[in-house]
Amino acid sequence: MKKQKVLIIGAGPAGLTAAYELLKEKEKYEVIIIEEDSLVGGISKTIKFDNNLIDTGIHRFFSKDDRVINIWKELLPLQGHNSWDDEKLNIVKKLDPNGPDPQKTDDVMLIRKRITRIYYLKKFFDYPVSLKKDTFVNMGIKRTIKVICSYIKSVFYKRKEISLEDFFINRFGKTLYQMFFEDYTEKLWGRHPSKISADWGAQRVKGLSIISVIKDMFLKKFMKNKKTKETSLIEEFWYPKCGAGQIWDKMLSVIEKSGGKILKEHKVIKINKDGNKIISIECENSGKVKEISADILISSMPIKDLVNGFGEGNVPEDILDIALGLPYREFMSVGLLVKKLEIENNTKEKTLGNVIPDSWIYVQEPDVKMGRIQIFNNWSPYLFEDPENTVLMTIEYFCDENDNYWNMSDDEFINFAIKEAEKIGMIKGENVISSYRVKVKKAYPAYFDTYKEIDKLITYLDTYSNLYCIGRNGQHRYNNMDHSMVTGIEAANNIKNNIKSRTNIWNVNTEKEYHEIKKEK
Repeated sequence: MKKQKVLIIGAGPAGLTAAYELLKEKEKYEVIIIEEDSLVGGISKTIKFDNNLIDTGIHRFFSKDDRVINIWKELLPLQGHNSWDDEKLNIVKKLDPNGPDPQKTDDVMLIRKRITRIYYLKKFFDYPVSLKKDTFVNMGIKRTIKVICSYIKSVFYKRKEISLEDFFINRFGKTLYQMFFEDYTEKLWGRHPSKISADWGAQRVKGLSIISVIKDMFLKKFMKNKKTKETSLIEEFWYPKCGAGQIWDKMLSVIEKSGGKILKEHKVIKINKDGNKIISIECENSGKVKEISADILISSMPIKDLVNGFGEGNVPEDILDIALGLPYREFMSVGLLVKKLEIENNTKEKTLGNVIPDSWIYVQEPDVKMGRIQIFNNWSPYLFEDPENTVLMTIEYFCDENDNYWNMSDDEFINFAIKEAEKIGMIKGENVISSYRVKVKKAYPAYFDTYKEIDKLITYLDTYSNLYCIGRNGQHRYNNMDHSMVTGIEAANNIKNNIKSRTNIWNVNTEKEYHEIKKEK
């Protein structure tokens, strides 16, 4: 029986997962992955600099989908013994009794405690915000009263939800929206929330944070309501010992052992079709172009580039306009190894070197451009050499390709980030030991401009009988890592079972319940 030739564009979580699933029936499929970068993992890769490992963004491993969890366990078993830092700090966790020892092997998934806070007014607020004494003290009496009154108003007077601003105000009240959402959202997207579709909130917030806390406060305390409530985000997550990218390297190894192939540093420049069928792709490597035939094409490349790749005159003009008008935001970060942080750990959490315990911090200060800070000491003690006496961190930014920040030289941007970190009191520049700049194109598909016509574009793409669009950029949807993996799983299942509809693939991550929220009775 002749194997079907499956080309997969992109070696991120979606593309790799699709290949991984298809090659469970390796006698049926010839799988070739085409990846533009030299590293796999997409925006979930891990980068090495000066013997330090940092991720390109925040990638904790959590899912409500057992299929995803099982894949992670197949690749990197959950730890069965304490990690080095937990052992030293006498931290007790519920471990897998049959799991490996992270002090003896690298092929292990660690269990990490999640602590995420907001940095605003040069003070720390819980994330999600909790209405407790420390929060009131940080906000002050006047601001607290405004928050409560504003929320009550939002309960009884709902705005028509046209924009993201409407969405936030309806759920949080105008004061909390202005404090914790307005400026940060504009940092992230480069647009004011009043100019962004409410779809983004419906997909990414879904019952999150302050909604739950304030509803708890008013309904439970004042109205004695005992109904089901939404509670906080997950308190723990899994994380590969050697960084998020470790799992994608491991997955690629399994794919190759199963007969799959990968072409790295190959950029797809053209999609060839015959009627409603994709017949081949053309890709460029070191100035040379090669054409590869395909029975099936799975694409996780940006929809804009996919449609443009069909070539001039081969796509209806209105469809091409929608695709080319889809907006994105780029991601940049500066990795820093520093001697110490200037901000002290005033929590009860035990950490190596008594560093602040946050996995990452949302920076809401309006006078800096940075959006987040990630503290890798609290992800894995194995990412750098001396987590007791140094701090490994990234300062993260959102920008547009070829804007002033993107076009800064590495040295210019690193110095800019260090000065911002000094400005908010996080570090002193003199304590920086080493640094590195990361740039990621099209990291965040955005929900404005021609996005309002995305359904028309999806309908067009589904007319191609052997094309499957998956992943964050392949669907122009702000998926988490596990959602992207699920699109790969669903696409592979459709191919293996000859299911023609793509609805199940496009419907991933459209559920109303936010995937991190727990329910309690």
